[in-house]
Amino acid sequence: MAKRPLGAQISHMLKARGVEVIFGIPGVHNQELYRGIEEAGIKHILPRHEQGAGFMADGYARATGKPGVAYVITGPGLLNLLTPMGQAYSDSVPMLVISSCLDPQDRGVGKGKLHEMKDQEGAAATVCDWSKTAYDATSAYQLIDRALMEFSTSRPRPKHLQLPIKLLEGQAEAPPAAAVQVQGYAAPGAAQIARIADELKAAKRPLFILGGGAARAPVGIIRDMLARAGAASFVTYAGRGLALPDDPLSFGSFLARPDAAKVIGSADCVVAVGTELAEVDLWRDGLGNQVPMIRVDLDPATLADGQNMGTRLLSEAERFCRALNVELAGHAPKTAWQPAEVAASRARWRAEVDALYPGILPVAEALRAALPPKTMIYSDMTQFAYAAKEVWDMELPGHWHHPFGFGTLGYALPAAIGGKVGRPNLPVVAIAGDYGFQYTIQELGTAVELGLPLPILLWDNGKLGAIEASMIRAQIAPNAVTLRNPDFLALARAYGAFAEEPGSLDALCAATLTALKAPGPTLIRMRPGLA
Repeated sequence: MAKRPLGAQISHMLKARGVEVIFGIPGVHNQELYRGIEEAGIKHILPRHEQGAGFMADGYARATGKPGVAYVITGPGLLNLLTPMGQAYSDSVPMLVISSCLDPQDRGVGKGKLHEMKDQEGAAATVCDWSKTAYDATSAYQLIDRALMEFSTSRPRPKHLQLPIKLLEGQAEAPPAAAVQVQGYAAPGAAQIARIADELKAAKRPLFILGGGAARAPVGIIRDMLARAGAASFVTYAGRGLALPDDPLSFGSFLARPDAAKVIGSADCVVAVGTELAEVDLWRDGLGNQVPMIRVDLDPATLADGQNMGTRLLSEAERFCRALNVELAGHAPKTAWQPAEVAASRARWRAEVDALYPGILPVAEALRAALPPKTMIYSDMTQFAYAAKEVWDMELPGHWHHPFGFGTLGYALPAAIGGKVGRPNLPVVAIAGDYGFQYTIQELGTAVELGLPLPILLWDNGKLGAIEASMIRAQIAPNAVTLRNPDFLALARAYGAFAEEPGSLDALCAATLTALKAPGPTLIRMRPGLA
């Protein structure tokens, strides 16, 4: 192909590598990236803020398994996207951010240039896997291919590539053809798998802790493994759906309940697969296991984190579970776990959550019963989600997405938009609180523009309820936790969205199902006391 501006070449390269959607905002510094988008056949989604672009790319990646790609301008455009990049880094989401930057002679020298920063590359590097500057077309192509390869061969985390304005505008040769994708991980060693299988066979109370990293494995393999081992299980919030909701030996996602540590301490073989066992998974200092843990993860840093570990296996969850299933074939487990003790623990923990977040569980359980199969949910940092992620059993993994690690407000709406773009024919729901919703409420405009049938369930209690409760527990007089909200229904209608405020649980469920088929987004306000 003849030479063309590098910005156009990059869009054609991304299309050739399988990129179908780009989220971004054009500006005078990055407009050359837009020269080739339509010609390449890529769909572009225009958010109302760069933070929305990042969260949409994140939501798209989680829904599809493909990298989310965002185009942003120099300086403030990239800075606005750093929060979504930090969230994607925390939750292992593949995201490629391509920004413009000032030309080398104009960078960080105080010339008063438009969008000038001291160190744009360094700023982005604090919240992503790597941040690099390409100074020629060849380097730009190599960095894009490096990012795409690393998404499938190592822990997926965001990458940032920046390109000087004059380089984007300059003529460039076409990028090279896509190389054959390399294999991500080697199969786990047969001897290690055999030793782990022997430990499980000898155990009376084997226990699996399953995290979001295992959610990428076929769910049937995970469930077969649990059954063959006769194992009880916990799932992290990100791992919900890996165990069957009605599995009598599933402790569910109550891993962070304080006395869950006692249950884990009673196990004589503990296997943790695809989880960091981080603060946001446990909310205590340690897992509670009294025997050395078998740890399986694709990140060497996780395997070296100092927790009570015995065997450490660097492996993808799917490869590990497949190999372990072979070793466990024909094993007749004689587990000492009793369904009655599991049920009693779950009932006790459910009551604790109900007491901590009064009035939320009946609403969550009504919605869970009403939503159709394969519904994908995106939630924000809100009391409704905090309660639901413990009690709402998922039928499938990877179908509830939450800003777990970084804990960003404003995530749900734009991420759900990205998710719906990625799975247009399947149901998607957003759940937000009244405060966090206002961080990215302007993205209603994008959802309306796209005509997305997207229910937005808004928990409106007129306050920062979780912070108020935390301050009271710490014996701090609650301060700055109440707010004057706008008329959310009128505001949604002003954007062109539909808006409802159901007066009962039945009406809430009916409104949500209607919204899944509407010709645009629907804001559904929920207030405490809904029954």
